[in-house]
Amino acid sequence: MITEIIDIRNKLKKKLNPDRFEHTLGVSYTAVCLAMRYGCDLRQAELAGLLHDCARQYPVNELAERCSRHQIEITAYEQKNPILLHAKLGAWMAGHKYHVEDPEIADAIRYHTTGRAGMTLLEKIVYTADYIEPRRYKAENLSRIRPMAFQDLDECIYEIMRDTLEYLKGRSGVIDETTADAYQYYRELHNRKKESDRWQSQ
Repeated sequence: MITEIIDIRNKLKKKLNPDRFEHTLGVSYTAVCLAMRYGCDLRQAELAGLLHDCARQYPVNELAERCSRHQIEITAYEQKNPILLHAKLGAWMAGHKYHVEDPEIADAIRYHTTGRAGMTLLEKIVYTADYIEPRRYKAENLSRIRPMAFQDLDECIYEIMRDTLEYLKGRSGVIDETTADAYQYYRELHNRKKESDRWQSQ
C-alpha cells in the first residue's frame, strides 16, 4: 500500500502544477482523517483523495475532447461548463492511467465536484475533504464548516451544498441537475433532523 501511494504521489507531482499538487495532498490527508473518524477504508480514502484532481493536468479546453475520445458521456450543462469534466475524466484515468481499478474510488472521484443524492461514505468524505482541506481559504464559512465535518457529515454536506449553490446562482443562475438533486436530498435530511431535534427538546 505504501509503495502504491508513493508511486502515485510522485507521478502526480510531475503532472500537476505546484498549487494543484499541494491541494491534492491536502485533500488526501483530510480524507484519511475523515475516514478515521467515520470508519471508512483508509486506503480508499487516501487514493481517492490523491486522484480526485488527476485530470486537472489538462487545460479546460481539452477536457471535452478527451472525454469524447474515451466515450465518457457529456451533458449539456458540462458542454457549457467543461471544467466539471475533470471529475469524470479523472475517474476514468484512475483505472486506466494509475491502475486503481476500484469502482468505489472511481465514483468518489466522479462526484467530488457535483455530489449526488445518497452518496456513499467514501463519496461524502472526498466531497467534503475537497472543500475543507487546509489550503482552502476563500469560502467564507470554512471556520464553521470544518469542525462540523468531524461531528455530522451529512449536516456538513448540506452546509457545503447550500453555500455552493448560493455562489453558483450568483455567477450564472444555472445549476447542474446532479448538484440540484443532491442539494434537495441533503436539505431533506437536514430538515428531518431539525424536526427530530425539535420534538426531542419538548
